[in-house]
Amino acid sequence: MKLTVREMAVFGMLGAVMYASKFLLEAAPNIHLLGVFVIAFTVTYRKKALYPIYVYVLLNGVFSGFSSWWVPYLYVWAALWGATMLLPQDMPKKVRPIVYMAVCAAHGFLFGTLYAPAQAILFGLSFQGMVAWIIAGLPWDFIHGISNFFCGALIVPLISVLRRAEQASYRN
Repeated sequence: MKLTVREMAVFGMLGAVMYASKFLLEAAPNIHLLGVFVIAFTVTYRKKALYPIYVYVLLNGVFSGFSSWWVPYLYVWAALWGATMLLPQDMPKKVRPIVYMAVCAAHGFLFGTLYAPAQAILFGLSFQGMVAWIIAGLPWDFIHGISNFFCGALIVPLISVLRRAEQASYRN
């Protein structure tokens, strides 16, 4: 996965766009475009999508502190990347939007569950304590999943824009 200078610049900017979008939407809890970006970047850049994803994760730590809340970010976004990598690349055009929206929503619904193991380890929770933590967060996960589903409508248009930008950069 050797990167060109151009890719380093593009991926750095895409990670910064992810962070800026999260920052701008912080007033609305669990409503953001991060899942949209992760899926669109993964469909467009495949393995290299990990670069902007982890630029985003690093920026979160730099600006908000490398604290216990940050540790799960090291893997929760990779889980969405991995799920997207497993999707067939040759899906029919009519199916793509709903599949991407469903995967984005599933990540939102499962976010607390994905987040919980790190919290359990960091705070010494028992299995029962971890399950209680997950249950307490279900209302937030519900909001997260529903908002991810509707925000997911932006995935296919974003993929088109990214692909067009990639084609244009190679023509010049």
